[in-house]
Amino acid sequence: MARRGWFPEAAGRLRRGWLPVVEATLAATLAWVLATRLVGHPQPFFAPAAALIVLGQARGQRIRRAVEVLLGVAAGVLVADLVVQALGPRTTWTVFTVILLTVALAVALGASSVSVVQAAVSALYLVVVAPPTGSLIPFRFVDALIGGAVAVVASQLIDARRPLAPLVAEFRNTFQELAGLLDEIAVALDRGDEAAALAALERARQADAGVERLRGAVLAAGEALRLNLRRRRHIGRLRSVEGSIRQIDYAVRNVRVLARAAVTLVRGPAPAPPDLGAAVRTLAEAVRAAGDALAADLGGQDDVADRHAERADEAALAAVRVAGRLFTPGQTLPLAMIIGQLRATAIDLLRGVGVDDDATVLGRVDAAVTGPA
Repeated sequence: MARRGWFPEAAGRLRRGWLPVVEATLAATLAWVLATRLVGHPQPFFAPAAALIVLGQARGQRIRRAVEVLLGVAAGVLVADLVVQALGPRTTWTVFTVILLTVALAVALGASSVSVVQAAVSALYLVVVAPPTGSLIPFRFVDALIGGAVAVVASQLIDARRPLAPLVAEFRNTFQELAGLLDEIAVALDRGDEAAALAALERARQADAGVERLRGAVLAAGEALRLNLRRRRHIGRLRSVEGSIRQIDYAVRNVRVLARAAVTLVRGPAPAPPDLGAAVRTLAEAVRAAGDALAADLGGQDDVADRHAERADEAALAAVRVAGRLFTPGQTLPLAMIIGQLRATAIDLLRGVGVDDDATVLGRVDAAVTGPA
């Protein structure tokens, strides 16, 4: 039974992750071919190795990692060559000295863990496997250069025509998840369902992962734009969303607190006010509209972005207006917390879509909370 259950799961993981498998296989093979045919190196170990190391990094960090791989190879080869000349190859003291000096040098220079490992592996390969002839030393650096270059090019081919498309998709996905979470909280409040409220809280605790994916997508889009000469004009548009991500992060934290307060409220003896779920549901509409606005802005659809931003503005203010009417003397602390987090989330959403400056956003939201319906 366990074996039969494992195969469908493995097939599903492979179906979802087939692209990195093909990308790594083709890049490493191409790096090997170029190193053997173009450079004429008979054993270009570092070409496919460098390609795999660079592709193993998250998108948005691959250019930096490619440079680190090259520096690591150069440092490792230099140290190994000097030690081999002094102590000879394939001895215990040579291996010990090479590892010690290579790692110490990389750490002293502030290298990342990737660079440290690459430098040590490069040095050990030269000491233990490769003949200690000077003619092979330049090839290792060239091999790493070929492998790193192939990996960077391969990683950009998929997004070459639409470098911002993955980021736009991630924006939509992140906001849809946050809106769906708010809908779950609203249902739990409407029904007084503790189990549903706990499930929503558990989902809220996982929402930070979406923000991290969004940050990674921004890095990847920036890397793709820097390598795409014809689309570098979009870099300024990309910078404009970095501040929005900070506000999204705040909104996610606010919703997590809201979910926790919802659990406490449904556990209490008094039912939630009838309009509270409606206010949370309206805030979910504002979240969806804000996501559409930011996605349209990234796509260069300014008019569409403005319309979605206005819709987000209206829905966010409507949510806090309804919540404000519920904040009357004698209400419980959990209800007060939910109302406060509704207000805070609305502020972060409106700051994120850039409808107004911060002072204006605060004034409008507070007026909606305290003003007449």
